[in-house]
Amino acid sequence: MKIGIAADHGGFELKEVIKTFLQSRQHEVKDFGAAVFNDKDDYPDFVVPLAQAVASGEVARGIAVCGSGVGASIAANKVAGVRAALINDHFSAHQGVEDDDMNLLCLGGRVTGTEAAKELVIAYLDAKFTAAERHQRRLEKVKRLEK
Repeated sequence: MKIGIAADHGGFELKEVIKTFLQSRQHEVKDFGAAVFNDKDDYPDFVVPLAQAVASGEVARGIAVCGSGVGASIAANKVAGVRAALINDHFSAHQGVEDDDMNLLCLGGRVTGTEAAKELVIAYLDAKFTAAERHQRRLEKVKRLEK
């Protein structure tokens, strides 16, 4: 699977760990930055291009990391076609995909440990949208908000 990843300074270290982890699992990774640690950078500069790549299908799914994960989630959800969520637990990591067709996982680099992040990433990437009628109906209502 082709996965996009992005982080600002608050998520840089965790992004680098996740990137290596994804590559070890044979995923193709497109890194939207930051390429180097810079404590003055801003998460929208990296998260928005990632979100646009998710929305366009350039990457199958995305992972965004900032200090708390909140800013990354807010920015990503401004891009039509993106369904991003800040995830802190295993259930939500897979359920968000299965029921809500989540396509961009947000994590907090200052609040999520590396091993926990790996488990969340696995649950997210292994999950598939169920396409149950009730879930599709709900997603259509959400999509109408983007117009």
